[in-house]
Amino acid sequence: MTHATANSSSATSPWMNEELSIMRDHIARFFNKEFVPHVKRWDEQGIVDRDAWLKAGTAGILCASIPAEYGGGGGDFRHEMIIEEEMARAGITGIGNSVHSGIVAHYILQYGSEEQKQKWLPRMASGELVGAIAMTEPGTGSDLQGITTQAKKIDNAYSITGQKTFLTNGQLANLICVVVKTDPAAGSKGVSLIMVETDTVEGHGGFVRGRNLEKIGLKAQDTSEVFFDDVKVPRENLLGAQEGLGFVQLMEQLPQERLIIAVSACVAIERALEYTREYVKERKAFGKRILDFQNTQFRLAERLTEAKIARVFVDDCAMKLLEGKLDASTAAMAKWWTTQKQCEIVDECLQFFGGYGYMMEYPIAKMYIDARIQKIYGGSNEIMKLLIAREL
Repeated sequence: MTHATANSSSATSPWMNEELSIMRDHIARFFNKEFVPHVKRWDEQGIVDRDAWLKAGTAGILCASIPAEYGGGGGDFRHEMIIEEEMARAGITGIGNSVHSGIVAHYILQYGSEEQKQKWLPRMASGELVGAIAMTEPGTGSDLQGITTQAKKIDNAYSITGQKTFLTNGQLANLICVVVKTDPAAGSKGVSLIMVETDTVEGHGGFVRGRNLEKIGLKAQDTSEVFFDDVKVPRENLLGAQEGLGFVQLMEQLPQERLIIAVSACVAIERALEYTREYVKERKAFGKRILDFQNTQFRLAERLTEAKIARVFVDDCAMKLLEGKLDASTAAMAKWWTTQKQCEIVDECLQFFGGYGYMMEYPIAKMYIDARIQKIYGGSNEIMKLLIAREL
């Protein structure tokens, strides 16, 4: 499948222009040259090479929507969207750039002091720092108000104690945005975000990086649990002018996070259908092409229609985000619907491949197992529906 073919469905997106098209071609070439040859090995070892982050930084892949004054690309969400799309089209799942650039960097940009921005963002843009966010705990899942990790003031520092899990980039991350309770009695108003530089605490006791969790999909994306036992970090690592703003900060940034997930779902749908369309044109059964069966035509016609709806919806959400008008409810709609359709459509596409669809040498098999997590992270789809229901 050529890049031009895979990209055809998004070529008419209303946010596209010539500059972004040139960027898309550059990004696609970079991924195909530098990352694609290593995908199988990264899957087998369960983590990407550390220098892949440095290569991505040199190529301008990281922090594309962070202002140039902080070392970023000076772009906006469209630039992040192109990178996310081309990464998905190339089948690269190991680099958690959406967390690094689309989430962690933007928490720092939006809520960090000038000193914090100057200290961390340029090093994130270069790949020297790899970002992660520690939200989920073993007993909380999507319930962020139920976290128990605490940060207590001790002299000029915070002492962090607790456990976090499912950290994307968890094995390589050396800058972690940790969601903590600074006032356990205050409910959501007692939540704060504190940045932990692991290079300053690792090896000194208290901070332990757990195992690289074995997942059914996204094999190359290192996902970890981390443990804090009286870990001391400077008070100036608090994000925001005061404690207790963490829950509001999380809610303000979650629409972008959920749209990023919807973008990847949209591209996965398009990619699965493109592979399937090519396969059913070539594969024969009972003396004719699989495409020539009316059942195949009807089912793929339905799935192509859903793919178009997904693309139009995601593009509209992207335009709203650029204008600062993407509300939490609409972002939740995009997240749950596109990821639900991703799982349904990839499953149906795999069926057309027959037994070959179950073989890992066929890309559709990897797309099938990678799709399942999409309905869970970033807030489960059940939580998304609860958010939407509040509008009723």
